Amino acid sequence: MKSKVKHEDTQRARVRSGGDERGEPLVQVPGPVRQLIRTLEGAGYETWTVGGAVRDALQGIRARAEDWDLATLATPRQVQRLFERRTVPLGVEYGTTGVFGSDKVLYEVTTFRHDVITYGRKAKVAFAKTLDEDLARRDFTVNAMAWHPRRRELRDRHGGRDDLQDRILRAVGSPRKRFREDYLRVLRGLRFAGALNMKIDPDTWDGMVEAVPGLTRLSMERVREELEKVLAGPHPSRSLALYQRSGALKEILPELRNGASAEALATVDALERGDWLLRMAALLLFGMDPGDATPDRVAGLLARLRFSNADAERTGAVVRGGLTPPEGIADDPVARRRWVSRMVRPGRSSVEDILRIWKAVAEAVPDCTDPGAVDRVTTGIRRDRAVGIPTKVGDLPIAGRDLVAQGWLPGPGIGAALRSLMEAVWEDPTLNDRTTLLEMVAAMNLERPPR
Repeated sequence: MKSKVKHEDTQRARVRSGGDERGEPLVQVPGPVRQLIRTLEGAGYETWTVGGAVRDALQGIRARAEDWDLATLATPRQVQRLFERRTVPLGVEYGTTGVFGSDKVLYEVTTFRHDVITYGRKAKVAFAKTLDEDLARRDFTVNAMAWHPRRRELRDRHGGRDDLQDRILRAVGSPRKRFREDYLRVLRGLRFAGALNMKIDPDTWDGMVEAVPGLTRLSMERVREELEKVLAGPHPSRSLALYQRSGALKEILPELRNGASAEALATVDALERGDWLLRMAALLLFGMDPGDATPDRVAGLLARLRFSNADAERTGAVVRGGLTPPEGIADDPVARRRWVSRMVRPGRSSVEDILRIWKAVAEAVPDCTDPGAVDRVTTGIRRDRAVGIPTKVGDLPIAGRDLVAQGWLPGPGIGAALRSLMEAVWEDPTLNDRTTLLEMVAAMNLERPPR
């Protein structure tokens, strides 16, 4: 039997900033989200927008469409019955159903719930009857607010508005209890504090530090996802510095014996936002002892963090490139071309990634390298690329079949001959011509069949 929407006694929102002339908050909810709410409430199920999108909207930050989440009295079965083929079961055991809006965006619709049993990871939940029960189980006060666009009402039972205005991150209820319920909240809190440039409430900080050893109970997938969000966001150095201070970095990445130094944090910030793998590579390069940053050890660390094979391969290749250009390649074209060839792997070159790391180091930590050398390497590589200097034998204008046509026996000698020709082209790029190279082949005697 459908429950009727309850119009609970909710104070109209008043905020110190971001409101209209009447003092009401301007929370702009996308039309497709409002349509979902109308459908749910038209069927008798109280429904609110909740979480990070509400928090961001109150700061005047436009949330992405897919970041708008709904909390509702409707159960997953009722949501599925109401929206039928537009639904996707995202986590029905936790009360979450995906519903495609009219804009084809998949929105998360989650039943009001409260925790029954907590394991320090994900809680076992039961469905609740009220929004207040649902908000009381959330992690931080700034995330425990809900907005009703039809009534223009803000539900804020835990002081989230004031904390948001004062830039304070505070746990809902008892911090120690909150973090014991799910230790991932420690990492989430450090990320929020850094990304939103907030101070952490002292009791909340103490609860975080006390809970840090519990991070080892989390699945590595959840840890990696949180780390990815930090590194992909703005100013990751702020969150990473909090990781360091709290002990969380040492707990989840013990391989970083040097931690997150000031140089590492400056470099991570200097790298392009969004490319979290490059930022991860920089963190490893600064944090690991040089003797530890071997391909095998880096691969082991990335495997432990459950990196995909492609992401692990890319990150490991960048770590191989180091923080600064190797000796000599800035001013010796042949040495530079040999280095580029070593950095090329099947299907991908790591050179551009490595150049980005070197440039970021030169900008952020100029004492660590010669910025002019980085510029000369970059210019030389791009000039070589423009004129077609080969980086692998497959780039030559001749191939093994051309040697066979001249009477060479198939075998390793052909590969050696082609590599020799590539070295010759590196020494003198004017030789990189099919006719010239075939003449050079004709003059060779290596591995030719007996006459």
